[in-house]
Amino acid sequence: MTNPPTAVTTHRPAAPPARPPSWPDPAEFRAAMARLAAGVVVVTTREADGTPRGFTATSFCSLSLDPPLILVCLAHTSSSFAAFDGCQDFAVSILSSEHTEVARRFATSGADKFPHGGHELSPSLLPVVAGALGQLDCRLHERHRAGDHTIMIGRVNGVRLAPGEPLVYYDRAFHTVTAPVPASSATD
Repeated sequence: MTNPPTAVTTHRPAAPPARPPSWPDPAEFRAAMARLAAGVVVVTTREADGTPRGFTATSFCSLSLDPPLILVCLAHTSSSFAAFDGCQDFAVSILSSEHTEVARRFATSGADKFPHGGHELSPSLLPVVAGALGQLDCRLHERHRAGDHTIMIGRVNGVRLAPGEPLVYYDRAFHTVTAPVPASSATD
């Protein structure tokens, strides 16, 4: 007895849900977020074959003192996403005002991010930006998917510091800090 032919059904992906009317326009949301000045870091790791990978981030902050934890966010569309999605160790270089070109290079998809010179090895043998204000060796603590990004939480295992002025990203451009606000003008 032969089986009757089976029907082939083609499933088309469902259209993305419409943006709820209560959500802001994406361009307006980006413009609002551009109003927040942020420090600039380069995050690096190695693929399983030893190839260094990295990206520029401004979504970075300290999370906990005990244990020492930081968090950094990475877009799922990043060319480095696969390497970081599978890594267990990564390093963070806190950039100085002299690292504008480094920040641009690591933010450019397809760029040679590790040309000869400009980086050194951390104690855990990860590439870090030479002369960075701070270099943090991190072990992955947790990873969370959130919207179109992944939040990586790292336990800081080592810190190296250097002098200098910070690089800041504000209103879609790199800036330097020109003068501190006097303590009497600061708010709590």
